[in-house]
Amino acid sequence: MFAGVLLLVQGVLGMVQGVVGIAEDEVYGILGDYVFEFSVTAWGWVHLILGLVLVVIGWGILRGAAWARAVGVALASLSVIANFVWLPYQPVWGLVSIAIGVFVIWALCTADTPPAPR
Repeated sequence: MFAGVLLLVQGVLGMVQGVVGIAEDEVYGILGDYVFEFSVTAWGWVHLILGLVLVVIGWGILRGAAWARAVGVALASLSVIANFVWLPYQPVWGLVSIAIGVFVIWALCTADTPPAPR
């Protein structure tokens, strides 16, 4: 349940990040000179789409879908990578999002699953 709720929150906040990045390109300014320098509008679309998918996966985890667990680990990993590249634009929020993603991965990988019926 912990991972499902966190994925829902991460997804909604990712969608908000994406909408802001798409609507106002000047909202996010890059801090310093980085190797990873991308269009904020493009990253807005990435965060919007990834956030929407995270919400769906979080809902699937809360509903107990078996497929959602493995897909949740994979997409939480992609979210951590996307937020790492996003660090020059929003360093504090990027670190918070990375931490949430790591907690989701931890929760999904360490949760006890009932044994399969024989």
